Amino acid sequence: MKTLINSVGTVRKFGKASLIAGAISFGLAAMAQAETIKVGITQNNVGVDSYQTTYEQAFEKAAAEAENVQAVVLDAGGDVARQISQMRNLVQQKVDVIIIWPTDGQAVVPAIKNAVDAGIPVVVTNSNVAEAGQSLIAAFSGPNNIRQGAYAAEMMCDQLGGEGQIVQITGQPGYTTAIERQKGFEDRLAEVCPDVTILDTQPGDWNRAKAQRVMEGFLTRFDDIDGVYAADDNMGVGALNAAKAEGRADEIIFIGATNFAVGYEAMARGEYHGSVYQSPVEDARNALRTAVAVAQGKEVEKLSYFDTPKITQENMDEFEKPVF
Repeated sequence: MKTLINSVGTVRKFGKASLIAGAISFGLAAMAQAETIKVGITQNNVGVDSYQTTYEQAFEKAAAEAENVQAVVLDAGGDVARQISQMRNLVQQKVDVIIIWPTDGQAVVPAIKNAVDAGIPVVVTNSNVAEAGQSLIAAFSGPNNIRQGAYAAEMMCDQLGGEGQIVQITGQPGYTTAIERQKGFEDRLAEVCPDVTILDTQPGDWNRAKAQRVMEGFLTRFDDIDGVYAADDNMGVGALNAAKAEGRADEIIFIGATNFAVGYEAMARGEYHGSVYQSPVEDARNALRTAVAVAQGKEVEKLSYFDTPKITQENMDEFEKPVF
């Protein structure tokens, strides 16, 4: 039997028969050793979107299927102070390795240092920490967010035919993923489409309703908007909904990232034009594989990226509809 402890301290048991197939597919069975590895994870904000919810479910499943892993799964609820407290808690529990999905890439650096000083290696998942923390972490596991932004810029350039006026809706301010996707998009857009102008950039905080309000403001202020880049599809569909309500969606190209089910569906309807395909299941599995390898003293890549290809109306049949 395997044990998993969730964020409220509940101990859950998993029977061996249900675990065999997944253990083989994940490659985690090969990690089995005589001594159990205790992995602690503090996540960013599971309740904010379906990607993070699916990630947590996949992580718990992968941990349950690993023969030698006990997982302590915590969620910071988007609260930096709470995440720092959770880091202290995991140190006190003397876990073998900590995985952190940072609420703020800069603010959590001292907490990471405290863990490392206590002899506990730290793996960062999904969204990287600030430069000040790079020398402290054992590895980063997740998407290459700068590359994702660059991919979005290339798709926007192709769809616009090289010229136009666009607006940008970013993620949560201070959040490394938001910063990197914005940088990747702006830098690459300037290279491939110097005749495309960004009229304004506003944060949508990864929230569909807020992104819709931001887009409503853009539509009021700008008579001509040729394209919208949103740092994830959740916000991109919020922007699409605002444009549809004003009868202007047909004149605008919508490009996002982290292809959500709602983005996939809008793409199938011909209303949404491009995104970057990113699996929360692979994200979670990769983080656990990396953390277990670190705890075992194995050499790992400092930047362990998984593939996040472009997805458009033209090639979407090659990809399964996201489950989140």
